[in-house]
Amino acid sequence: MSDQPYQGYDGYDPYRQQQPPQGWPQQQPYDDPQAAQQYTQQWQGQTWETQVQPPVTPAAEETAYMPSQGAGAVYGGHQDPAAGYQEAGWGGTGHPQAPAHPQAPAHPQAPVHAQTPAPAQTPAPAQTPPAGAAEPGYGPATVAGNARVTDAQRARLEGRSPIIEPGLQPAGLTALLGLLLAGAAAIGPYALVVPLVALQAVTAAGWFRLNGMWPARQGIALAFAGGLTADVALLVSGRTPAAILGTLGVWVLLALVLQLRSHADPDERMYGLMATVASAALAIVASGYLSAHGDAVSVGAAAVAVAVLVRALPLPTPASVAASLLAAAGAGAVAGALTGMGASGALLGAGAAVCALIGHRVASYDYPSRFVHFTAGVALPLAAAAPAVYLLGRALV
Repeated sequence: MSDQPYQGYDGYDPYRQQQPPQGWPQQQPYDDPQAAQQYTQQWQGQTWETQVQPPVTPAAEETAYMPSQGAGAVYGGHQDPAAGYQEAGWGGTGHPQAPAHPQAPAHPQAPVHAQTPAPAQTPAPAQTPPAGAAEPGYGPATVAGNARVTDAQRARLEGRSPIIEPGLQPAGLTALLGLLLAGAAAIGPYALVVPLVALQAVTAAGWFRLNGMWPARQGIALAFAGGLTADVALLVSGRTPAAILGTLGVWVLLALVLQLRSHADPDERMYGLMATVASAALAIVASGYLSAHGDAVSVGAAAVAVAVLVRALPLPTPASVAASLLAAAGAGAVAGALTGMGASGALLGAGAAVCALIGHRVASYDYPSRFVHFTAGVALPLAAAAPAVYLLGRALV
């Protein structure tokens, strides 16, 4: 190799006068902040900090010499990436450190081009849980997924009954509505329409909510419209039962057509069809009070009111059912004596009470909500008793 000085750019050496004599300690470049700014890359665009900040001098404890442990240093079960940087002259803060013994370059006349290396980003070691820490709990793997368990299913698994009876307040509303039906029937068929329409509206809404379909405005409106149509047909036709059967057939066909036009899944359409048909049937069947004899309506509605009140008393189920049937028979006998039916009113009252208790049981099934209790729990006993009132009234009056 030649000992001649570096001849670059027409013999001009910008570093010739800046080299220290042989044997002098070499000063590290960029100790002067103003000189460092000449060779430090600066942002030309607008940034968060538009002023040049002075270099930060690391603390003594951060740049203290630490004995090297080699490339295989282990920290927490993982290889420490900072070990290799310490051997290469890098501190814990990512800044280069000056060597312990500065040495003069081999060729004093050659320029020394010092470059500032980019700060190395030391990857953080992976966080490992302690030895005694418990892993997060997960359920066993399934193929079909985790289906939601309903309150009724949980009650069956725990050995409890999924039946919750409406209680005393819905029973009081049922008794009030029954007494209104009994009093309006004594006045005339047109007076009976007023409480009957309220009964049909509550029946339509309560049945959809009992089946978990809410809000179902179209289905409720369709069922309620079927009840109103049956009422009008009865009043126009002279209260013949054929009007009830004709309205029921038309509404079943209408519900079928509407469900066929639905874009829902086949299972959902079938479920909606059954709920709509059942709700419309109950609302239409409740109009049987208009077709029955007025005295039979008064006796049957009064018997249902008394039976539901007794059933709501805090008694064992067998004793409560027996007591409610006896009370309904007694109420029917009293109402029969007032209306002219006589002792046959007891039989009519007992028959209407049996149907009312069935409706009461349906409204109590499968953990019903409070809204179900105040809709289906109020209306179903009276709506279910309408066929018995009509049939027994024609046979006994």
